[in-house]
Amino acid sequence: MHTYADLVFLDGQVVTVDAEFSVASALAVTGGLISAVGGRDDVAPLIGPGTRVVDLRRATLLPGINDSHLHGCAFGMASPPLSLHLGHPTVSSLADVAEAVREAVGRAPGGQWITGHGWDTGYLDECVADPARMPSRRDLDAVSPDHPVVLYSFSGHATWVNSKALELIGIDRHTAAPPGGAIVVDEAGEPTGLLHEGAQDLVQNALPALSRQERTDAVRSALATLARLGVTSYTEPGLGPGGDGIMRGALGTETLDVYRRLLADGELTARVGVLLLPTGMASTTEEFTRGLAVLTALGEPCEPGEPCEPGGSGGSGGSGEPLEPAAPMGADPRRLAIHGVKVFADGVVPNKTAWMHEPYVGGGCGSLCVGGRSDTERSAEIAAIIRHAHAAGHQLGVHVTGDRAIDTVADAFAAAMAEHPRPDARHYVIHGDFLTAYSMKTLAAHGFGVNMNPTIKWTVADMEEDFVGAERAAYAWPYRDAIDAGVRVASGSDAPVTFPDWRQGVATMVLRESKADGRVSGPEQRIGLAEAIRTYTIDAAWQDFADDWKGSLEVGKVADLCVLDGDLLAADAHDIPAMPVVLTVVDGRIVHDTLRD
Repeated sequence: MHTYADLVFLDGQVVTVDAEFSVASALAVTGGLISAVGGRDDVAPLIGPGTRVVDLRRATLLPGINDSHLHGCAFGMASPPLSLHLGHPTVSSLADVAEAVREAVGRAPGGQWITGHGWDTGYLDECVADPARMPSRRDLDAVSPDHPVVLYSFSGHATWVNSKALELIGIDRHTAAPPGGAIVVDEAGEPTGLLHEGAQDLVQNALPALSRQERTDAVRSALATLARLGVTSYTEPGLGPGGDGIMRGALGTETLDVYRRLLADGELTARVGVLLLPTGMASTTEEFTRGLAVLTALGEPCEPGEPCEPGGSGGSGGSGEPLEPAAPMGADPRRLAIHGVKVFADGVVPNKTAWMHEPYVGGGCGSLCVGGRSDTERSAEIAAIIRHAHAAGHQLGVHVTGDRAIDTVADAFAAAMAEHPRPDARHYVIHGDFLTAYSMKTLAAHGFGVNMNPTIKWTVADMEEDFVGAERAAYAWPYRDAIDAGVRVASGSDAPVTFPDWRQGVATMVLRESKADGRVSGPEQRIGLAEAIRTYTIDAAWQDFADDWKGSLEVGKVADLCVLDGDLLAADAHDIPAMPVVLTVVDGRIVHDTLRD
């Protein structure tokens, strides 16, 4: 009996992203898999009475985009109407932020928390005019004296609150910051309302946890946006007890249960890989080991007919609501899977909390954010954490941005591998802003990777000069050097840090132009279009241990596809961000469609 295709695409630019980066003109999909790739004659025998035939008219058919670092629930929570959008160009000044808060206060019941996301001092007029001018509680107090306000920076490494929030949280001049965090104070020693890194936990612990419905709505919102962008897979980098204090628990343990439910209900319209987060932004080896032991059961399939609950121990999730039976993690590991664990090694450059070899402009080198009283002790601590997770068989994704911190983590990866050899661990550094030649050599030698963020590069390229100088700022996210060194490079948006638009990411990798003024930042680190596309497809699939079944358009691989209106291969790179995504397919199922056949 002849089997006909469900979908056939004709007369397009079918960018296969195979080993030769070959380009075909036709493709067929049968039963969720790619059944033919080539020309019209190769797919014609598969066209039957029920086949949808799409005339691409020279449009570009690509593998579905794999955003390899994207906080799905947090992205949904950070988007209107669930939160105020405070990113550029929506707001351009501290006064704009205050006005947005004033309007929100007018709509909110008395005493309700006002939340917002995305502020960036590099795009706030007052801060740009005077780099010493930072957001303050006083900017918010006049417009919100009675409603507590909590505004998250674009990076997720700083939170800005008003005086009412400080009062409710219990922060005053005598409050000590948690290890690895900072409560910014003024010349009189009073809190300014800015909290960095681990000190943000003080805010989160005072906020009501997200309900299961709020988490579900947030993930659904994110999935809808991603479908419109052609994103068919993403890594949710950090769900677990370490995320219970981040963004009202958006990265907490119960969010994993939400994903399981959406999978069971057929609503998970993207493939999701998860890194578990045993501890928060500051941790000791003892805390990490204890948290990892609790999380181990999260990756185990549940018995048929039994509830599948976070930790496998029953009870309730972060919102205090009783959990109901959900799909086991093992129900469809190609749709939802736990790949490993996430660790925080240092902070970020704009907060001067990334650990650098050379001082920042104005002094200081940052530090590792793990436990320890000295650089030596902290280096030993991060090495012990990495060694423990590696020996337990987990893939490691380590948040690390400063060059000295990256060298330390790369050495720790290599030492762990030497002590406990594993043939295909696929550990990787997350962000890797200032990846050194030494680290690149170490990572490449052991088959490790790096997860870079071109849309963050686009966003902060100009601003970083104020912190690390022009030369180091231009070098940040060294794509060319990393690829040439043989390191496997994947790209991710880190949404909600940046909007998950891979088209802008591709343009930035090719052009290295900044968002603020279009100035070229590090032209020697430009890469080609094919290389850029690989970082969002086959190399991101490699990070997921999935490059043998997704990430390229080859016969037998899953039918995860997106169609871009126009010829991507011939386009001016400046025009790529405006090219519409007109069709998105996941596992052979259309999840976004504005095509006119």
